[in-house]
Parts: sequence; structure tokens; C-alpha cells
Amino acid sequence: MNLNPFNRKIGLALGGGAAKGIAHIGVLKRLKHSDISVDFISGTSAGAIVASYFAFGKKLENLNELANLLRAQAVLNFKMGKLGLMSTDKLRDYLKNDLGDVNIEDAKIPLAICTTDVNTGETIHFTSGPLIPAICASAAVPGLVQPVEIDGRLLVDGGISNNVPIDILTEMGAGITIGVDLNGVKNYPEVDSLFDVITNSMDIAIDLRTRDQLKRADVVIPLDLSAFSRLDNKDSFKDVIKAGEDGAKDKLFSLKQNRAFHLLYYVRNLIIEAIPFKLRWPFSN
Repeated sequence: MNLNPFNRKIGLALGGGAAKGIAHIGVLKRLKHSDISVDFISGTSAGAIVASYFAFGKKLENLNELANLLRAQAVLNFKMGKLGLMSTDKLRDYLKNDLGDVNIEDAKIPLAICTTDVNTGETIHFTSGPLIPAICASAAVPGLVQPVEIDGRLLVDGGISNNVPIDILTEMGAGITIGVDLNGVKNYPEVDSLFDVITNSMDIAIDLRTRDQLKRADVVIPLDLSAFSRLDNKDSFKDVIKAGEDGAKDKLFSLKQNRAFHLLYYVRNLIIEAIPFKLRWPFSN
């Protein structure tokens, strides 16, 4: 919890979800349309890509291009290696061409990229240093995509340890935090292949951890993207973006209420943390 009850700066955490990450664009559009500014932003995997484009000033109207970028076929290339079947070389080239060879601290909006150290299990957040290697590491699905080495660490998908990176927003200075859950409705497709078994198993494991992470957010935006693919939504990207807009719209009242009565919410949360669990009602949800 932020220690300053008068801090109303907003931090937005964008979660992972592969091609479903296009929905983050819809969330950002709805917030902008409602005159809600984002002061800090963090992201994991697909969320790290969208967060980076937004933080570096790419206009939302032009982010539809991410529908092509957030496709497995577009960003991954087969490259058999000891630690993975594919590499992020194509993604690296695409990002370098689009965003340039920049550092994270150069972003117009303070940005954090979430990754996981595959040797220790630690969550590693990058708020400075080269942007593109951090994004590639955050999107490196373990077992499929080769890890990315940064500063002597082997790093993979941040979703393994922190799928919706909320805590880092408070450390960066946010007073009100918003978490976007791309798998807000826990519907998993029926398995029909080995790939389905693997992806469903990973989703279930990540979702169980994500539930605890989201409890730390002041406002959670859960999205129902069960009708869309994790691999490719290029042909339905407008529908995915609209799902993000609709999900954010449903939570605007909660967000505006939190901003208007932030001091009261601060006191409420302080009470919840201070008193025993059995005595928390009626303060807890």
C-alpha cells in the first residue's frame, strides 16, 4: 500500500496473454476517452509490448499495428537451441525498427518491464537499461522460446512469476493502481492436442498466482477474451480491442470513486491490514 494517502497518481499494470494482448489497446483508449491519465505503467509479455509502445508516445490510433506484432508467427522464428525451439530474433528486429535502440528510462511515461529469472524464480523488473532485450525476455515463453541473457541472468516470460505487475507501480510512485487481467473469465478451451494441454496447464498455473497479485490492485479490470485466440487475432483485432474498451468502461465508476475518495480508501485499507482477519467485516470486500 502506498504510504502517501494524498497521492492520486495512477499506475497501470498490463498482464500477459499473447495475442489477446491487443485488448490492452482498448483499455488505454477508454481511459484516454474518460480523461484518465496514466502516470506509471508496467507490463508482462504482451502487456510489456503494449506498455512500451504507449510509454514511448505511440499514438493509440496507430497501435492497431500491434495486431500484427502480437502474433506468434510474426514475432517468433524457429531456431533450435539447447534451451528452446524458437528465438525472439524477429521480435527484436521489429521492435528496433519501430521503437529504436532506446533505454527504458527514456520513456515519456515511467515504465517497468517484468521478467522471470529461470534459475532462481525471482521476478526481475526493469525500469532502466536497454528496452528491447527486456521486452524479448518478458515474452520468452519457457520451454518454447529461448531465454534472454541480461546482466548474467537467464530471463524468461514474466508471467511465470508476476503476470500482472502491480507492486512495482507502488515502488515507482503510484498512489492508485489498476491491474488488467486478460484472462478475467477463467474459461479454458477443450484440449485437442499436446499444445492445448501445455497451454491450458500454464494458463491455470499462472491464473492461480494472478488472483493473489490482483488483490493488491485498487481497481481490477477483468476481461472476457475467451472467444479469442492466444496465437493470432489479426482478423478480429477490432473485436478484441472493443472487448478491452468495454471491460474498462465497466470499471470506470470504481476508478473515479477511488480517485475522489482516495483518502477514505487509504484509511479503509489501513484498517484491513491492521486488524485480524475475523474482525475485518464490514471493511473488507
